[in-house]
Amino acid sequence: MTIADDYRDRRILVIGYGRTGAAVSRFFLDAGACVRVAERRRPAELGDVDARIDLRHGDADLHGLDGVDLVVPSPGVAAHAPLLRAAVARRIPVRAEIEIAARALAIPLLAVTGTNGKSTTTALLGEMVRAGGERPFVGGNLGTPLITAVDGAHSMAVVEVSSFQLEWVVQFRPRVGVLLNVTEDHLDRYAGLDAYGTTKLRLFAHQTAADVAVLNGGDAWIRTHARGLAATTVWFGAGEGAVLRADAAAIRMRVVGREETYPLAKVALDGAHNRENMMAAIAAARAVGIAPAAVQQALEAFRPLPHRLELVRERDGVRWIDDSKGTNVGAVVKSLEGHRRSVVLLAGGIEKGGDYGVLIEPVRRAVKHAILFGAARDMLARTLGGATEVELADTLADAVARAAAVAKPGDTILLSPACASFDMFRDYADRGNQFQALVQAL
Repeated sequence: MTIADDYRDRRILVIGYGRTGAAVSRFFLDAGACVRVAERRRPAELGDVDARIDLRHGDADLHGLDGVDLVVPSPGVAAHAPLLRAAVARRIPVRAEIEIAARALAIPLLAVTGTNGKSTTTALLGEMVRAGGERPFVGGNLGTPLITAVDGAHSMAVVEVSSFQLEWVVQFRPRVGVLLNVTEDHLDRYAGLDAYGTTKLRLFAHQTAADVAVLNGGDAWIRTHARGLAATTVWFGAGEGAVLRADAAAIRMRVVGREETYPLAKVALDGAHNRENMMAAIAAARAVGIAPAAVQQALEAFRPLPHRLELVRERDGVRWIDDSKGTNVGAVVKSLEGHRRSVVLLAGGIEKGGDYGVLIEPVRRAVKHAILFGAARDMLARTLGGATEVELADTLADAVARAAAVAKPGDTILLSPACASFDMFRDYADRGNQFQALVQAL
């Protein structure tokens, strides 16, 4: 029986018609299913929609569930959305896109999750696999939905996975699962850190002893909660039992009877947080047999992804850094590591819940001046006012101009917002692109 046989003539409701929803809809249409889409945007806003789709405007009309055999929500659709709550009440199966995709793929799956560093680690791991002679699909939450890998000429899939995607998995089983870190994020969607982190752990729920779980030994939450996994566990970083450790010179991995060394002198990724990302990628690559020489080749060839501690320019002795992807407190803490009262911090946007007080000590240590903008600027000013000099800006352009005025040679001006971008920008990339344009125009 083929995948097409599984879904032929079944009635599927896809909630949301963004990138994931559109890809899922195409998959089911190609499999002979009857596809209905619930989308809050009006049809005129969606561009071309396949004429075979039964498109319903709005995502709260429960009649959209009538006659449906399966519901597939886009990741941005919260579990408490009316259609999902009603589907669960009616006992209609709800499955994530990654669950549908993994079931249809017959290749090893390497999955990366965590609060911060997912995209960098996924992209780097993809390069390691490619350098090792494989033909990887690289995507997921990183950008290209995993469902598009089905029927592709791929030998492995390397996929970034978010907590949102893991909410509706049932049998999802990666050959290698990676958990980078768990810090407060998305607490506007989860009841607390444990609820958020436990969702991340669903990545490992269906692994067996034949699979591998790569875990950060220096993360307190992971050390406490990621116990008793069925998979073979590989710890990296700090703590007892870590197989991989790193310093500024090299990453070292203990294997049976010897040690592998990966020098960092020619590696562009910088900072302690990126050493964690590199250790995780090395562990995952070696778990699927990628040779050390290919791993080293990929480490040295890899360049940082956009908007992740990206150097925009150096002007009059001041470095301008775009970390627009730093959308939560944990990311900003990592970005400030290694600085001593030399940072002019640009932060703000829409707060995502959680304890912003965690920033106080890192800011006190690293930040000489903070310029705050966006919907959360007053909250951030109250939180950080005792730790550094604070001023408010009306726009990002205003913040950039104020930063240029206050910075001195040797300083770093860092855009690391600790907030979502949707109050003023389309997304974090739009925010970063606008920041870079403003900096280049100085």
